[in-house]
Amino acid sequence: MTLAVRYTAARTLDTAPVEPSEPGPGEVLLAPAYVGICGTDLHIFHGDMDARVAAPAVLGHEMSGRVLKVGAGVEGWQPGDAVTVMPLRWDGTCPACLSGHQHICQNLDFIGIDSPGAMQQRWTVPASTLVRLPSDLALEHAALVEPTAVAVHDVGRAAVLPGERVVVVGGGPVGILIALVARAAGAEVRVVEPSSHRRSLAEELGLAAWDPAASDVPAAVVEWTGGAGADVAFEVSGAAAGVDTAVEVLGVRGRLCLVAIHPRPREINLHGFFWRELTLVGARLYDRSDFERAVALVADGTIPAERLISKVVPLTEAPAAFEALEGGGDVMKILVDCTDDTQGATA
Repeated sequence: MTLAVRYTAARTLDTAPVEPSEPGPGEVLLAPAYVGICGTDLHIFHGDMDARVAAPAVLGHEMSGRVLKVGAGVEGWQPGDAVTVMPLRWDGTCPACLSGHQHICQNLDFIGIDSPGAMQQRWTVPASTLVRLPSDLALEHAALVEPTAVAVHDVGRAAVLPGERVVVVGGGPVGILIALVARAAGAEVRVVEPSSHRRSLAEELGLAAWDPAASDVPAAVVEWTGGAGADVAFEVSGAAAGVDTAVEVLGVRGRLCLVAIHPRPREINLHGFFWRELTLVGARLYDRSDFERAVALVADGTIPAERLISKVVPLTEAPAAFEALEGGGDVMKILVDCTDDTQGATA
C-alpha cells in the first residue's frame, strides 16, 4: 500500500493508503517526486467540480518523478528515467481529434481530474503521456513544467510577436509564467496584480507590475504605448474586473487571450470588440510541442523555478497546504513532496 491525497467531499481532503496498480500493456508505474497544487485543484477542493470528479479522487497533475516499472510493449523507457506527464488521454475518434486537436478531445480524460492523479507515492499512467526530463534538471524545479506548458500554449494561441506590448491581468503562478514566456518571445510585458507580494515577485523577476487599486491601468497603458494600446492582453485573474481591464487596455485589432476559468458567465464590452476590431481567443491546455518547449525553458533558467516555489510540504500535510493557498496573495506555488510521507522541506 502507498499513500495518496484524496478529495472526498467539498473542502475535505484526506491522506489515505491506496493499492497501486501494476502497469498493464502500454503503461508505466511512476514514483512521483513533487506535485504542484494548481487553481484547478482548488476548484475541485471547493466542490465546484463535483459533477465531473468522482470522490474519492486522487488529485494532482503538475508533477515530476521517475519510472519504476514498464508494462508490456513499452519501448524507450526504463526504470530510473526522469519524467513528467502530459496528463491528457484522448479517444482519437471524435471530431476534435480527427481535425488534429487531440488536446481538446470532446471526450477528454484529463488525468488528475477525470481519473486518478499524481498526488500519491505510486502512479500508473499510459506511456504515451510521458515527457522526458534532462538528467541534470532538479525534479523539484521540473514540477513547474506543466504550468509552464500552459503558458507556452497561451502565448502561442495569442500569436505574440517580438516587440509587441503585452498586458497580463492576474499575477498568480500562471500569469507570471505567461509574462516570462511572452518576454522570452521578445514582447514588452506589464503585469496587473492587486497583491503586493505577487507584484514584488514580478518586479524581482524584471517584470513591471501595476496595482489596479492604485493605478488607472488603461491610462497607464495609453501612456506606455504612446496612445496605441496593447497588442495582446491575457485574462488570467478569473474576475469580472479583470475581464473589463483586459478589454479596455487593447488597441486597434488587439487580441484578448482568455486563460482563466470563469465559473459563471461574464458581461463583456462587445462594443469595444466592434469598434476596435478586437479578437477573442480561448486557450486551454497544451500539446506535446508545448510541453517540450516548457522543459527547455525550465531547464535553461528562462523560468526561474526556484523563485516561484513558495513552499514544499510532505504528502501528509497536503490538505493544510490547500487551505493555505486559499489566501492566495502571499503564496505562489506549493509543491507536495511524494517521495517520503514523513519528511518535508521549505524552499
